[in-house]
Amino acid sequence: MKTNSNISQEQLETIERYINGTMANEELKTFEKQLENDSEFKTQVEDIKTLLTGIETQSLKEQLDEFHNDIQKQPTQKNTTKVRYLQFRKLVAAAAIVIALGSFWFFNQNSSERLYSKYFTPDPGLPTTMSTTSNFEFYDAMVNYKQGDYKTAIAKWEVLKIKTPNNDTLNYFLGVAHLANKNESNAISFLEKSIQNNDFLLVDDAYYYLGLAYLKDGNISLAKENLKKSTAENSQALLSELEN
Repeated sequence: MKTNSNISQEQLETIERYINGTMANEELKTFEKQLENDSEFKTQVEDIKTLLTGIETQSLKEQLDEFHNDIQKQPTQKNTTKVRYLQFRKLVAAAAIVIALGSFWFFNQNSSERLYSKYFTPDPGLPTTMSTTSNFEFYDAMVNYKQGDYKTAIAKWEVLKIKTPNNDTLNYFLGVAHLANKNESNAISFLEKSIQNNDFLLVDDAYYYLGLAYLKDGNISLAKENLKKSTAENSQALLSELEN
């Protein structure tokens, strides 16, 4: 951000009126004409606009208030209209840092969301023809799950979980159901339980979906850690994209 720090109190207030939309018609016409004819002034206005409208944290607002107060305390000199504004330069630097951090966060989040959308598809579930009298409740919920009614499936499986809290299959499907239902926090909780047993038949899938859940939650480090433990093809492909 290139900013001219030599700006008078009157100029700053004029620019603020323009940004806030409080200029009278005649003043606005004159101001906009100056914007068209003076590129340096236009850059200066854009810089201040970035500070006032692009950065809305309370700390920067407080710094801007202090900046105004200090300007008012400085003596007026007839022979010069230039005033040194060290605090203004500090404010510009602070804004640049916040913008940079915000951009990093935005692009990092955007990349995670893109990869999650690319690789996530709900687990297809188990064939409901496997249902027997002894596990009817589980497969009854599986029917709801396969129909995309994740909320109902979760409610039914939660009842079964009270009886068998350490059932790997139950914890796994509760996890993937919550993930499909856009609740990655609950998904992580159940999937973490399902990977405790290395002999669990669906442990590779559990690590994959756990990695996806952490990716959706924004925890790239744990996403990679769990994806590395899965031999699923999609898991390795996603891991490769995260590493690049």
